Amino acid sequence: MSTKRLTMAIYDLGCGGGGALIVERALARAPGVARVYVNPATEMAYVEYDPALACPDQLIAAVERVGFRAGEALAR
Repeated sequence: MSTKRLTMAIYDLGCGGGGALIVERALARAPGVARVYVNPATEMAYVEYDPALACPDQLIAAVERVGFRAGEALAR
C-alpha cells in the first residue's frame, strides 16, 4: 500500500480535546485512512491515507459530517 500524507486545518475545535477526538474518530473511520492525529491546540489534522481508496475531498467531507469545518488539505 502506497500512502500519502496531508495536513488540514480544523476550525472551532475548542479546548479540552473533545472536538479533536470526534474529528480523529471520523477520519479514522474513513476508507483508506491508515493513521490520523488531530492537535486541538493548533487545530490541525495530520492524516496518512491510501490514495487508491480516499481523496482529500472525502476526508474533508468526513470532518464536515461530524459538525466541524475543515480547511484546504495540503499534501506533505
